[in-house]
Amino acid sequence: MEEELLLVDAVTLEPAPAGPDAVDAHAAGVRSSPATAPAHQVTTELQQEQIEVASPPLTGLAEQIAAIRQGRRLADAAARAVGARAVALASPVTAGAPHLVPAPRFRWLQERFGLVAAEQLTCGLHVHVGVGSREEGVAVLDRIRVWLPVLLALSGNSPFWYGRESGFSSYRYQAWVRWPTSGPTEVFGSVEEHDRQREALLRSGVPLDLGMIYFDARLSARYPTVEIRITDMCLDAEHAGVLAALGRALVETAARQWRAGLPAPPVSAAQLRTWSWQASRDGVEGPLISPASGAPAPAADVVAELLAVVRPVLAEWDEAAQVESVVAGVLRDGSGARRQLAAHAARRDPLDVVRLALEATHR
Repeated sequence: MEEELLLVDAVTLEPAPAGPDAVDAHAAGVRSSPATAPAHQVTTELQQEQIEVASPPLTGLAEQIAAIRQGRRLADAAARAVGARAVALASPVTAGAPHLVPAPRFRWLQERFGLVAAEQLTCGLHVHVGVGSREEGVAVLDRIRVWLPVLLALSGNSPFWYGRESGFSSYRYQAWVRWPTSGPTEVFGSVEEHDRQREALLRSGVPLDLGMIYFDARLSARYPTVEIRITDMCLDAEHAGVLAALGRALVETAARQWRAGLPAPPVSAAQLRTWSWQASRDGVEGPLISPASGAPAPAADVVAELLAVVRPVLAEWDEAAQVESVVAGVLRDGSGARRQLAAHAARRDPLDVVRLALEATHR
């Protein structure tokens, strides 16, 4: 798992361009005590107001949640060392402008993409799930794509955008899909077609390299994994862990469907883009599009469809009860977006949202 956290000043709670210094502080601590170095990786991201924590590969939900909590502690300790805090917000709550990390790649992105890159201060949750081969990976991508909007809805945690209420549960997704190589994909059908489409994108000269293939889910360029990238950073560690468990169960279920000869659902990328828009707009507070019918249905019903698909795998791993309990809580109480809006409503002070998020991040 990779979690991107927002950095805020420890006193003012405004976004703080502390990422490079915080990563340097973390690295210095690792060098001073290599025998006790954590398995997590702490790195910079596009903007200096971000920090990313990657946890080691794990196989169980309980240990994954523990790893998320440890990663958040590591990120916060690194931030505290330079006068900042790490907080699980998926978009900027207060007004301002971010500061690009001064790396050649990121400077190229800003020169090439202008405001799309300059305004891009979004924090996502990326889940890598191991696959046995590229053939299996492509087959998985073809079969999980219809369920990715449901994961997005469950994760919604970005109702603000630079000091304004956006009207979206996940405005982070709206900002993210401005990149030309982001969003849903068509059914590939084979590794050869997957590679042909990917090479066609690279040949256009629009993306810099494979790292800029920003699909909602993709084959990782670095690891033998399927990488699910559609979800927001979540306020609570347990919520993030459950989304990872759902993603892992989806990948395993899809791999089994492929081995059993079941075809991928023939839903176009254009359709999926509207499904994801709806999930980004209302999260679990309004209707979602049912993969079974292609029509709107109550969010609880569509989430129940997802749980029915992955329940056999979750039951095998003894994770069904915890996953379903957390999901029921999200449906009942709302995701992070509702909690952020409620915190803001009392005094219309965006810093109240940051205070809520800090407490939830490190609970």
